[in-house]
Amino acid sequence: MEFRCRLASASGQVVEGVYAAENEARLRHELEEKGLFVLSLQPKGAIAGVSIRLPQRNQVNSREFLNQELATLLKAGMPLVQSLDLLKRRIDSPVFRAVLDDVHDKVRSGTALSDAFASHSDLFPRVYTASLLAGERSGNLDAVLRRYVDYAKIIATVKRKTISALVYPAILVSLALVVVSIIVLKVVPAFSDFYGTYGANLPLATRVIVKVSAFIRAQYLLLLIVFGAAATSVIAWVRRPGQKARFDHLVLRLPLVGQIARKFATSQMARTLATLLGGGLPLVNALDIATKSIGNQYMSEQLEIVSTHVREGESFAAALEARKAFPEVAVKMAEVGESTGALQDMLNTVADFYDEEISTNMERFVTLVEPVLLVVMGMVIAGLLLALYMPLFQLSSVLS
Repeated sequence: MEFRCRLASASGQVVEGVYAAENEARLRHELEEKGLFVLSLQPKGAIAGVSIRLPQRNQVNSREFLNQELATLLKAGMPLVQSLDLLKRRIDSPVFRAVLDDVHDKVRSGTALSDAFASHSDLFPRVYTASLLAGERSGNLDAVLRRYVDYAKIIATVKRKTISALVYPAILVSLALVVVSIIVLKVVPAFSDFYGTYGANLPLATRVIVKVSAFIRAQYLLLLIVFGAAATSVIAWVRRPGQKARFDHLVLRLPLVGQIARKFATSQMARTLATLLGGGLPLVNALDIATKSIGNQYMSEQLEIVSTHVREGESFAAALEARKAFPEVAVKMAEVGESTGALQDMLNTVADFYDEEISTNMERFVTLVEPVLLVVMGMVIAGLLLALYMPLFQLSSVLS
């Protein structure tokens, strides 16, 4: 099997070529034994960087490729300024290249790498800049960058799997709405005009559908305005200070969905803490940063309270248990990690455990929802059609 590779030598020279090997792992091992550093490696049949086959490993975005290449060049002994200068010329995105130009100029003028990226906080999460800071303090920046890349890959994979699991149910719901709209707005008026020529009393179900269709067609602008105003009001309410946390708390109380949301927030918290602790940050500082990485605002507020208690001297596990927001399994494993001095490993274990739980729950959710949606769609459409054709079944009474 052939692979297209971009490699860096110990002197910093970057070369590209095609190499043959049994698999990717074997080729990577052979190249590293020759003193070459792998910047990128993909099957030769890939088109525009994407293999035509089903992907066998997680794909990463341009920022993660940047971090991988930067870590490789730093490990090879290339100075930071020279590494940034080399990398910024290989970025295709104009916006991202402009950011790297600014970072390169600041680092060359004496600014720390973490501070240079922190000035672009709208593009780079706080976890990233904190990881850079930890790497600078520990003198092991390349290892910290690799750890952050692994962290970003796993978080992105969990999000992608969750979204992918919801795509098919969303398509089914959208299709059902389209079909029902066509029946109500187009089919029902035609049947109504047809039955109106006979002047007979129609069955109750048929009359209800006809009146609903007439109301929707007559007041569709008003209905659109009402629905738009309601959606805008809900969004405005959620965006008000403190309301997002209440909304997220309500989400956590929903059956099934709340369990998945709680597990995802716990996984985010555990993996972020493990990444920052592995980079050398103290637990208190890592907690302050982890509170900003959790998407669920209610869980974020609870972790912020935990951070305050830890800062006052309380143990991390005890503070978690007191809040009653995080799952008991996570609390117990954090307690074991603190008592054995292996908190980072335990947090990684917690994150892996809940990532697997999320995947399993989403598969069960889709397995359950798909047939339920199909049955509901069939019942609704069948009910509408039955109501429309019912007068035909009673044709004698209608004609009389």
